[in-house]
Amino acid sequence: MKHRYLPMTEQDRADMLAAVGVASVDELFADIPASVRFQGKLNISEPLNEQAMLRHMRTLSGRNADFDRYASFLGAGMYDHHLPVVVNHVISRSEFYTAYTPYQPEISQGELQAIFEFQSYICELTGMAVANASMYDGATALAEAGALAHGATKRRQIVVSRAVHPEARAILRTTARGLNLDVVEVGYADGVTKLDELQAAVGADTAAVIVQSPNFFGCVEDVAAIEPIIHGAGGLLVVSCNPLSLGLLEPPGKLGADIVVGDTQPFGIPASFGGPSCGYFAVAEAWMRRMPGRIVGQTVDRDGKRGFVLTLQAREQHIRREKATSNICSNQALLALCASVYLSTMGKQGIRDVAHLNVQKAHYAAKTIGARSKLSVAFASPFFNEFVVKLGDGASADVGAINSKLLASGFIGGYDLGRDYPELAGHMLVAVTEQRTKEDIEQFADRLEELL
Repeated sequence: MKHRYLPMTEQDRADMLAAVGVASVDELFADIPASVRFQGKLNISEPLNEQAMLRHMRTLSGRNADFDRYASFLGAGMYDHHLPVVVNHVISRSEFYTAYTPYQPEISQGELQAIFEFQSYICELTGMAVANASMYDGATALAEAGALAHGATKRRQIVVSRAVHPEARAILRTTARGLNLDVVEVGYADGVTKLDELQAAVGADTAAVIVQSPNFFGCVEDVAAIEPIIHGAGGLLVVSCNPLSLGLLEPPGKLGADIVVGDTQPFGIPASFGGPSCGYFAVAEAWMRRMPGRIVGQTVDRDGKRGFVLTLQAREQHIRREKATSNICSNQALLALCASVYLSTMGKQGIRDVAHLNVQKAHYAAKTIGARSKLSVAFASPFFNEFVVKLGDGASADVGAINSKLLASGFIGGYDLGRDYPELAGHMLVAVTEQRTKEDIEQFADRLEELL
């Protein structure tokens, strides 16, 4: 046996070849003309021993710009937040780490309770009546919200603000295409949705208005002003929000939202170079049976002992396809557990404190950056922990090149908004979390100014 990690001996190989009636591996490919077969030697390195391989992999991983060695000002959906050590300790336990879908409640009480707690936390944060057992991420949750609104109202138009995350809007359009829905985008002014344009776009066939608050630019939307526009037309209000901001801001459920979605990455989930993450999905009670995914419910057994079960599974695997609300297959149970452990560790006051730190530090950064002669804050609307910076005159600034130079200085720069918004070429979306120090912020502002 040449490779000790591959449990196949030469005798195994011979037996398999004999079973299919060929004398060699080459004979298996006899039907493929020699002229189209690769005759040379693959351009890969020679085999490495274990020690050399580990050294090589460490060298490769060392090229990554991680949060341990770089001060990150990049957000746009994935953030550098404090990760309490207890989170990784709990999720690494084998009963959670290897758990799959808890179809058998009698042996899945721990997993079911963890998901039930997650649902309870989400309801408390969002001000909604019911939450499901998590979803893949915030972007797909938003698209599923559009599908729910269509199913509930039988209308075929979705109105979405351009201040919603561009990737979430792209997924919404993909989902809408399959459902034959019309997606209408409305513009923004000073970093928030144009209410007059929104009012003009909403009509008798509008199933939902979708906004994000804090939005992609970090600005806080006037959800209370948007609510009567869509409800007056008989549609649903969908709000996507960073759940950490709900430590300070009024819950969307209290402002009239019908569906609240988002991403729980700020709650103890590492950015991991872009994912995976965990989406949340909460609704008013009227729409509970139309939610995608499933719900964990609390009950009692025949002896009156508290227990947990899957109480709603309205996906196509469990009911007739034409009756299913979604084809969502699995929830992000392990990452939902991350969020639950984080929230239970921090508590109500802890979440308020972290949210307050984000606001304080982001506003200090905006003031510091805005005081530089070659930099300015683009929008005056209230913001949470992200804001837009105009570099020089905007159009001539190469954000990609500037970010490369920032990286060489030990900073992960902000998001290049020109990638998704042509009118914002030369603008950078900057995120500031509780992780950033006063020194980080001031040095970042100085270096950004120097590069211009």
